[in-house]
Formats: sequence, C-alpha cells, structure tokens
Amino acid sequence: MLDLRWPMGLMFTLVGGLLTLFGLATASDEKLYRCSLGINVNLWWGLVLLAFGVSMIGLAWWAGRSAQQKEK
Repeated sequence: MLDLRWPMGLMFTLVGGLLTLFGLATASDEKLYRCSLGINVNLWWGLVLLAFGVSMIGLAWWAGRSAQQKEK
C-alpha cells in the first residue's frame, strides 16, 4: 500500500530545497526584499518546507520499518 507521506515528503523537500537555494542566491539583493521589511522570505520558507518534507520522509520510513517488524 502506498504511504502518502513518501510523495508528499519528496515534493516538499524538492520545493523547499529549490526555494532555499534561491533565497541563498539572492540574499544580497536588498531591493528584492525591501517589500518584506528586509527579511529573506524565500530562505526562511524554503527551510520550513525542507524541514517539513524531511520529517514526512522520516515518518514514512519509520512507519514502513515498524510494519516490517510486525510481520516478522
């Protein structure tokens, strides 16, 4: 059976990684972040999405592993 945490975790990890890289690449652009009060929103939300995606992958891995142990 497919655990939805795998594709969801992979999607959030991919999008979070891309957004984090974009935030790091544009960190010195003050004009870009002027409307967000100088906060690098891309970097921070990218890190949040990355952490969420990695936690979903970890939970899916843990659930699959505990299911295998119950079968034995």
